[in-house]
Amino acid sequence: EVQLVESGGGSVQTGGSLRLSCAASGFTLDAYTIGWFRQTPGKGREGVACISSNDGSTYYSDSVKGRFTISSDSAKNTVFLQMNDLKPEDTAVYYCHAEFLKDEYWGQGTQVTVSG
Repeated sequence: EVQLVESGGGSVQTGGSLRLSCAASGFTLDAYTIGWFRQTPGKGREGVACISSNDGSTYYSDSVKGRFTISSDSAKNTVFLQMNDLKPEDTAVYYCHAEFLKDEYWGQGTQVTVSG
């Protein structure tokens, strides 16, 4: 079965850190461009970070630049999102997305809640 499974979400205080994981099964992530998106109620999905399959280059939205880091581990077929210095406005459901040519997959999402 082809799927992406996110994990690592939770509740933290302002300034805290979380590390999200996006594990792929049924396909190899290396060939795909992987992105992390987030969504809050009533809003569309916002892209926050991505890593290119071509050269490993990374992209971050202005809202997370300098605080979030996207990385991949080919051996584990997993992409990570390290989130530091979290703020209440980072509260959202976080989704990972894999895209290669016409193939694309979404994970089920993981909730991140930042308070305080």
